[in-house]
Amino acid sequence: MPRLSRLCPIGIPQHIIQRGNNRQVCFSTDEDMAVYANWLFDYATRYEVHIHAWVFMTNHVHFLVTPWREGSVSRMMQSLGRYYVRYYNMTYRRSGTLWEGRFKSCLVESEEYLLQCYRYIESNPVRAAMVDDPSEYLWSSYRCNGLGIQSRLITPHETYLRLGKTAEERLDNYRELFRNQLDGNVVKEIRESVNKGLVFGSERFKDEIESNLKRRVRPEKPGRKPKEFLL
Repeated sequence: MPRLSRLCPIGIPQHIIQRGNNRQVCFSTDEDMAVYANWLFDYATRYEVHIHAWVFMTNHVHFLVTPWREGSVSRMMQSLGRYYVRYYNMTYRRSGTLWEGRFKSCLVESEEYLLQCYRYIESNPVRAAMVDDPSEYLWSSYRCNGLGIQSRLITPHETYLRLGKTAEERLDNYRELFRNQLDGNVVKEIRESVNKGLVFGSERFKDEIESNLKRRVRPEKPGRKPKEFLL
């Protein structure tokens, strides 16, 4: 079955995940994560990618971003991956690949779907039982979006900004979103969307993307005959 082409329209948010090859460790120390964060900022700036949420885990990363230039996400991830692998191999006297093939991504509809993706990304350390509350994890954007700690990595999305008229109100309302865990079905849908390169959003939004980009964005049903534009 042919691999689906990557979706990367300008101005539409994307959820990105990149894993270590065979789930191997990609960050061994806080210094590794700091080096990665600096390069992430450099290449996001260079290629005009706005970062709204992120988390660095020991063997994978998640980003919620919006690209503002054609092909900018791929260029950012390729440059970031290449330089970080070089650094990691030199630091730990190893050779070979570090990442699991190409990164995975999906489009995310704004409003409630985008905020659910924020929550999914920043709750990763809690789901992994590394911390009890997302505020306890250093290498996550929750400390920016939920506590107001400044970071040059973050560009707030307009959906986030609409959470309140003041910074204090936005922070309060954002923290309130994390009072309860994400519904299990939402977690499943987010994972399926990003792992298969689909779309996380409403049926209407999926219809619009399929119509505009001429590409399937829903899971293929067993036995379903593909449309011409899927080939």
